[in-house]
Amino acid sequence: MSNPAESAKAPPVAIITGAGSGIGRAVARAFLEAGYAVALAGRREHALQETVQLWLQHGAPRPDMQDGATAEADSGPNGKRSRTALSERTTDTTATTQPRDAARALVVPTDVTDPDAVNALFDRTVAHFGRVDVLFNNAGIGAPAVPLETLSPAQWRAVVDTNLNGPFFCTQAAFRVMKAQTPRGGRIINNGSVSAHAPRPMTMPYTATKHAMTGLTKAASLDGRAWDIACGQIDIGNAMTEMARPMAEGILQADGRVASEPTIDVALVAQAVLDMARLPLSANVQFMTLMATKMPLVGRG
Repeated sequence: MSNPAESAKAPPVAIITGAGSGIGRAVARAFLEAGYAVALAGRREHALQETVQLWLQHGAPRPDMQDGATAEADSGPNGKRSRTALSERTTDTTATTQPRDAARALVVPTDVTDPDAVNALFDRTVAHFGRVDVLFNNAGIGAPAVPLETLSPAQWRAVVDTNLNGPFFCTQAAFRVMKAQTPRGGRIINNGSVSAHAPRPMTMPYTATKHAMTGLTKAASLDGRAWDIACGQIDIGNAMTEMARPMAEGILQADGRVASEPTIDVALVAQAVLDMARLPLSANVQFMTLMATKMPLVGRG
């Protein structure tokens, strides 16, 4: 079932933060391939332009649906497991739902930690496309995995600024636009993490901000209810991107071991976010967890 806005003459409009790499890139390509008009936000303009070019030339990344294919990686140098991030793949998808028209992609370099830059992102999107139907709060970073007592205040603040303040500023701007537009309302999808449920060793800034994201999701869902603004969260575990590459190569576990972990195709994440977005506003996926089946999450921590 598709969002009513998709049946209108103008395409539905999405803003995707962190669209220059990883999950954000895969989601941006999936939304564009599905016929959305997309404002791609991120710090690096050249990376955002690269996302658009990947879509124009190759469409959206296609998920590998073979059992176990995403849990195993090819052997690389020194026996290490390695895999090309699937958000970077250049495999054509099957038929597109709309022509690949570059006019549906708007690149807006944005620092989400700056509220003025965020407001400018939304203002420019509305001026260009007329409205905002979907916000995907995706931009996020981690801190170095070091003992807590050696973590600097600057490292802590950088993670809080990007992972919590950024989504707050974007949500605030989305509310302003979605309340005022006709038809009113829209959908906000937050990229949480399985770390919102259980931490990894030496990841306090990331874990704390992802727990806070859950609170942001719940509060936005409540405050948006009267205005037809739906808010949900997807908690992702080990989607194969550059950020998750250490998971396959070996990462510190709660019991002190270093072990490789299974990963999933980032294209599956992109499809899940798109499915959440395309629901009618009368329905909402409040929380979804998407992770590798054999990922050691339950019982961790």
